[in-house]
Amino acid sequence: MASIAAAKVQEVREITRIERIGAHSHIRGLGLDDSLEPRNVSQGMVGQLTARRAAGVVLEMIKEGKIAGRAILLAGQPGTGKTAIAMGMAQALGQDTPFTSMAGSEIYSLEMGKTEALTQAIRKSIGVRIKEETEIIEGEVVEVQVDRPATGVGTKVGKLTLKTTEMETIYDLGGKMIECIMKEKVQAGDVITIDKATGKISKLGRSFTRARDYDATGPQTRFVQCPEGELQKRKEVVHTVSLHEVDVINSRTHGFLALFSGDTGEIKAEVREQINAKVAEWREEGKAEIVPGVLFIDEVHMLDIECFSFLNRALENEMAPVVIMATNRGITRIRGTNYMSPHGIPIDLLDRMNIVATKPYEEKELKEILKIRCEEEDCEMSDDALTVLTRIAGETSLRYAIQLITTSGLVSRKRKSNEIQMEDIKRVYSLFLDENRSMQFLKEYQDEFMFNDIDAGDAMDVADG
Repeated sequence: MASIAAAKVQEVREITRIERIGAHSHIRGLGLDDSLEPRNVSQGMVGQLTARRAAGVVLEMIKEGKIAGRAILLAGQPGTGKTAIAMGMAQALGQDTPFTSMAGSEIYSLEMGKTEALTQAIRKSIGVRIKEETEIIEGEVVEVQVDRPATGVGTKVGKLTLKTTEMETIYDLGGKMIECIMKEKVQAGDVITIDKATGKISKLGRSFTRARDYDATGPQTRFVQCPEGELQKRKEVVHTVSLHEVDVINSRTHGFLALFSGDTGEIKAEVREQINAKVAEWREEGKAEIVPGVLFIDEVHMLDIECFSFLNRALENEMAPVVIMATNRGITRIRGTNYMSPHGIPIDLLDRMNIVATKPYEEKELKEILKIRCEEEDCEMSDDALTVLTRIAGETSLRYAIQLITTSGLVSRKRKSNEIQMEDIKRVYSLFLDENRSMQFLKEYQDEFMFNDIDAGDAMDVADG
């Protein structure tokens, strides 16, 4: 019975791991040292040294909060790690700095105007760090006394004795506070804080005066000094919220419940103006500070001329985040016009950008990336199989080779092997076509397909290209 339960637990854990594996889940940061020099292989990042160094400089400026309303363009061929660099920046920035990611085509599928969708994305990327004072009770527990009714039915009542170095007080406890104390396993000798507004109890550790007691204390037990001064104190608490969250909460038509449903709709300009004025007032009073975050727009060439014009104006606003864009297009038509432009972006917007180029990976870098992906997907691969997969990545594309890892792992498990061999790679390579072989197949059997618009002469041109 125990073995069956253990197997089920193992199965649940494995499913959890699989769910969390994404295209860039192996990336933990930009892989830079303290002097912003990129390590060749670090934190899941491989190669692209120049691009990572440039991203590191931008990252430091964002952390200092001195850069806002700037635009960075990551330009390079498909599969050269543009999105990976952006994800590395998001990981390096941490939780306190807002990071919003969106695709260029998203704005056309939303039930709102294009400029409204961009405005909401921009305001999601600007954080407001609000400081407020809260009253807390902090002290060492002398005694916890809980009286249960003799019948076993009814509300529990109790007393809590707290002390500091200067005073000692007895508090009467209600039912909810008794539940919190039992949940936190508070006992005599613990140093605790109680938030007066919410009633939340936090254990800071054991008092040094109890360090010599023969309690069942483990090595992880933290000992702290008995608090000084009065029991009731005022403490400054810092909350970080995005401007968009403030907009939604103050928008009467939706209210704060829209934060959970995701259906925020269009927010009136008057609401935003009032919020901007209030935030500016808080900044002057020292109650809040602005945290410029990052808005990452992937496939930016999918935006049209209206969106580019709006971004031009939005970047000049003082409440603007750092906008990082990525594109894999060369000289192409600007969407919504007949004009050609580098990367499909208008020249006047390109002037405002710092452009970071990404270069194709070399063979040894491809091998290192595939090795990292094998570890991430929990697949063991023999050296011969890795060499073959690296050659496939060089001849086809890195994305295609990465997709073969999981499928070849399944094939190897089917034949009761824990290690992927060269035969497994060859088998899945024959089962799943890459782009070039798929095109070759279409050329050979084009007449068999429906709605074939290419005649024989065009097919030959495509084949030569």
